[in-house]
Amino acid sequence: MGYRSKRYRHSTEKKKPDPVPVPEAVATLKKFEGAKFDETVELALKLGIDAKQSNQSVRGSFSLPHGIGKTVRVIVFAEGEPAAQAKAAGAIEVGGEDLAKRILDGWLDFDVAIAHPGMMRHVGKLGRVLGPHGKMPSPKSGTVTDDIGRVVKEFVAGKIEFRNDDSGNVHVIVGKRSFPPEKLVANIAAFLEYVHTLKPPTSKGHFLQTACLSSTMSPGIPLAVS
Repeated sequence: MGYRSKRYRHSTEKKKPDPVPVPEAVATLKKFEGAKFDETVELALKLGIDAKQSNQSVRGSFSLPHGIGKTVRVIVFAEGEPAAQAKAAGAIEVGGEDLAKRILDGWLDFDVAIAHPGMMRHVGKLGRVLGPHGKMPSPKSGTVTDDIGRVVKEFVAGKIEFRNDDSGNVHVIVGKRSFPPEKLVANIAAFLEYVHTLKPPTSKGHFLQTACLSSTMSPGIPLAVS
């Protein structure tokens, strides 16, 4: 095992080895010695899917009840009235072919990209750039839409976008360590409940296999999710 800080080792001593309910996990997380910054709290899930099968992929977007504790940088591919709606809703950049070229030239200083369906002729060429970063607009994740104003507002306020990785895991931000315990519990519980609705029809057996809660500098806390 690599080097672990004294703070990390002390935190490890405070957690139980067995999975615990969400409220207890949050209480344990709060007992850990925090870093000198407001750590991000993350949830990691292991799903019972074959990630190599396209019909078993799990992806989407979800509005946490209490957001994630930061403003998300959103860009939008749109023209005309949808572009005006995007700007009014808080998008940091709005454009079409010009914006696509900027990204192809290496600009990736944003968190979420949203596209109006009419702009996919420009967005389609960005797959090789945005795909590996998980930023490619997609109807399945709710980031290709006619309702530009509403969707931009949701993401700016902290709506999260997620997709499984090659091992069938899903990682999402569920808030900040400074959140009151009840807000972290509500965010985590709401997302877990939503994930249960996403089981692909072709996935066999137990869908949500394991879950782990952690903050940026803390050890993971296994959650009882069965």
